[in-house]
Amino acid sequence: MKKALVAPSILSGNFARMGDEVKDITACGADWIHVDVMDGVFVPNLTFGFKMINDIRPLSDLFYDVHLMITEPHRYVERFVKAGADLVSFHIEAESDISGTIELVKKSGAKVGLAVNPDTDIAKIEPFIDKLDLILVMSVFPGFGGQKFIDGSLERISHAAALRDKHNKSAKIEVDGGINADNSSSIANAGADVLVAGNAVFGATDRRAAISAIRGE
Repeated sequence: MKKALVAPSILSGNFARMGDEVKDITACGADWIHVDVMDGVFVPNLTFGFKMINDIRPLSDLFYDVHLMITEPHRYVERFVKAGADLVSFHIEAESDISGTIELVKKSGAKVGLAVNPDTDIAKIEPFIDKLDLILVMSVFPGFGGQKFIDGSLERISHAAALRDKHNKSAKIEVDGGINADNSSSIANAGADVLVAGNAVFGATDRRAAISAIRGE
């Protein structure tokens, strides 16, 4: 199995003790910290914003991977970078000026990712790949944790990886949704470089073992 980075999603953590949760997954060997920001408009859920990221940023030296599931993300990109995001991903479905928002993230000092929903043609990201640091392939419909990995997602991951290899080999492929130790190997082998896992990590009795298993160790 190709080894991928593991980015536990704090959406599945205990919000009442989020600082301790971040410290714990850091100590347990997480590679990145994945932060899901939802606005209740683009997706039917609300999570957290700038202050949460600002408050947990000093608690870990890991890479903070901030996933914006919000409408018109260009309005808030600079504030999320200032709060501590190392990488900001936004949805191709949520923004009219894709190229402008990509440049805005870069000018703000962070790496940039473009996310694509399960019902969006992967080919739509092709014009932007050469500008990206990451392609985020959603393997569930965004909004809630604990969903099942959607059938057909492996083919979409492979398609994204092929486009990446054609246009920008340095970009990473990240996959988010329904990932666990049982399917992580096939997902990584399909082309994923970063695996987002929520319940599979935070719901585990032994989080260190869970992260290692998802990573393929």
